[in-house]
Amino acid sequence: MGGRRSPWRPWPAGAYHHLMPTTTLPPAFFGTSLGSMHQTDSLAAMRSMPGHSVQLVCTSPPFALRCPKPYGNPAESEYVAWFRPFATEIARLLTPEGSFVLDVGAGWQQGRPCRSLYPYEVLLMCCRELGLHLAQELTWWNPATIAAGYWTNHTKERLKDAAHHLWWLAKGERPKADVRRVRWPYRRHMRSLLQHGRRGRKSPGGHDNRYFRAGNGGAIPHNLIALAHEGGSSPYLRACRAAGIAPHPARFPEALPRFFIRLLTDPGDLVLDPFAGSCTTGRAAERLGRRWLCLEREEDYLRGGALRFQARNEPARHRTRYEIFHPEAGIILGSGQ
Repeated sequence: MGGRRSPWRPWPAGAYHHLMPTTTLPPAFFGTSLGSMHQTDSLAAMRSMPGHSVQLVCTSPPFALRCPKPYGNPAESEYVAWFRPFATEIARLLTPEGSFVLDVGAGWQQGRPCRSLYPYEVLLMCCRELGLHLAQELTWWNPATIAAGYWTNHTKERLKDAAHHLWWLAKGERPKADVRRVRWPYRRHMRSLLQHGRRGRKSPGGHDNRYFRAGNGGAIPHNLIALAHEGGSSPYLRACRAAGIAPHPARFPEALPRFFIRLLTDPGDLVLDPFAGSCTTGRAAERLGRRWLCLEREEDYLRGGALRFQARNEPARHRTRYEIFHPEAGIILGSGQ
């Protein structure tokens, strides 16, 4: 947008530059008192930022897809070389206790029913070349995934691709993290154990039950995140349609960055998304009282992202459970061979 004022920029003058006084960025496309989004080359923008200034980078760069999105996708054979300079700057920007959550999905190799390896090559590059640590790998399962793709839908040789890895990387071996912020409600069986206790027995795994008799306010989540994409009637998509703006075609749901922002940051920490798209990460950080910075080169996606902040806040509708079948469900129901 250059220096041209836009109707999507109702923000306090100088608010972001007060937060990052040594950063040289183009004028903000949109901003709040906590952060701003900028239409810019994210690599150049990150190079202008001071080191050790970001607590969390939560992002999803373009994947190496066989059918590219409108914004363009790197080739699989060039992916690591393309992503290396971005990862280098991210590693430099992280605080000593900072984290880098990377959502990078795999696909199929060209012309073969074999999986692409570039997500693992990116992980190894970040750890072996840049000195980052793999704090934990998580799997994001999207229950709304359809059976798309040639090897799944046409030849019936491969399973539906409904999950992929999230790499939780960190600058140090013990990044800032507190699982108590993302606890789940106890299930009925656990509530019964806490109420009545279980004496003189060990769990099937050999664990001493004394450690499970005290309530801790909730259960620690596992590293499988079950979360569907936002539906077609989401406030973001409705706002884009009303404004005649093309929505971003590959958005992750806002609950995904919210989970990691709660887990890995404190109020006031800075959260960065260098491949911001429609600024889902920034909106999640704003809701949780964290400072944020979103970098994106496509104006239409930024316009849609600004609408995220201006859309009427509606009560959150969260599904607390998703159904997943036992691997032998078809046999059990009589439909298997």
